Amino acid sequence: MSLGKRVLTGVVVALGGSLGAGVWAQTSQQPVGGVYTCVDAKGRKLTADRPIPECTDREQKILNPSGTVKAKVGPTLTAQERADQEAREKREIEERNRTVDEKRRDRALLIRYPNKAVHDQERQEALMQIGVVIQAAQRRLDELAKQRIAIDEEMEFYKKDPTKAPAYVRRQLEENINSQQVQRRFIGEQESEIKRVNSRFDDELVRLRQLWTTMTPAPGK
Repeated sequence: MSLGKRVLTGVVVALGGSLGAGVWAQTSQQPVGGVYTCVDAKGRKLTADRPIPECTDREQKILNPSGTVKAKVGPTLTAQERADQEAREKREIEERNRTVDEKRRDRALLIRYPNKAVHDQERQEALMQIGVVIQAAQRRLDELAKQRIAIDEEMEFYKKDPTKAPAYVRRQLEENINSQQVQRRFIGEQESEIKRVNSRFDDELVRLRQLWTTMTPAPGK
């Protein structure tokens, strides 16, 4: 082979190798994230290295280099559909959180009240504490009632014109009236507290009976 032919052959081989490497690099290099594929509305199977615009209204598959399905991308949502989906997801999250909180409260209830006797005892103690407070307020109200009798006796001299009574007597009368109102209002609030406490324990007892039942071993176990 002549020198010219050997040189020409070498150039061709060199070019061929370079071109082959370039083609191999293009075909072997996979797009980042995988290959997107779908069948559009016209029945055409499309493939691309990114989400396919013609398939925004339908599911697209993302393939691994081996051809297996790596992931799936749902249809592109409208603004209203996206808002509905977000609202639905929010409700689902809230429901899961509510369920978790409910289970946490149930565990706390069972730890605090392993049986009805313990629950009844705590109810009784709570009501007794309120009862002690009411008794103290009632004693104070009785004292004020006695003071009022003494004040009324002194005011008897000014029955025809109470404005002529000494300032300190009128002040005592006003303070006594206000104090009695305060004590009566306080007693009323404590009586409402008794109802609230009983209502709370009643509600707890309903739930606890369910929990205690689930904890009771079945016969033969």
